[in-house]
Amino acid sequence: MALQESDSELETGDPAPAFELPGVDGKTHTLEDFDTDALLVVFTCNHCPYAQAKFDLLNDIAAEDDVAVVGVNANNTEEYPEDSVEKMQAFVDEGRVAYDAYLRDETADVARAYGAVCTPDPFLFRRDGDTYRLAYHGRLDDALGPDETATEFYIRQAIDAVQAGEAVDLDPGPSRGCGIKWP
Repeated sequence: MALQESDSELETGDPAPAFELPGVDGKTHTLEDFDTDALLVVFTCNHCPYAQAKFDLLNDIAAEDDVAVVGVNANNTEEYPEDSVEKMQAFVDEGRVAYDAYLRDETADVARAYGAVCTPDPFLFRRDGDTYRLAYHGRLDDALGPDETATEFYIRQAIDAVQAGEAVDLDPGPSRGCGIKWP
C-alpha cells in the first residue's frame, strides 16, 4: 500500500468525463443513467484499507434519494485479484458495498480521464441541464488514515451545498488513499 494524494486536472465547473462501464449488476452504465442533482463518482476498490474505511459513509450517502453514488474500480485484477468483478459482486451481495452502481473500469481509461490516482478518489458533480459539472473534488472527511475516526464530513457539506444550489466553498486538501493499481 502506497499512500497517494489526488492531483486531478478537472476544475470546478468542468463537465464530467463520459463513461460506459459494466456494473456488477450485469448492466452497462453511463452518466445518463443517473437522474439526480448530485452525482458522486468515487474511484475505489475492494482491497485498499483507505477505501474500505469509507464503505459505510458512501453506503449511507447512496441510501439517500437525492444523490447517486457510483463506485468505479480501475485496479489491475491480475495483480490484485481481490478487486475482480466476482469479488466486487461478493462485496455487494454481502452488503459491504451498497452504492447506486459499482462499476468495473478494466482498462482504467475512465480513471485516467477523471485524473483519479487513489482509492478512494471522490468527484462530486452537480446537474446543469443535461450535463454534470464538477462541484467538489477532495477528501471525503477529516480522517487522514484508515484507522482514524472522522469528525468532519466534507463530502456531506459539499452535497448540502450542491443541493442548495450554492457553490462548494471547501478546500480540505486532496483525497488520500492507496494508489490505483494501473492495468
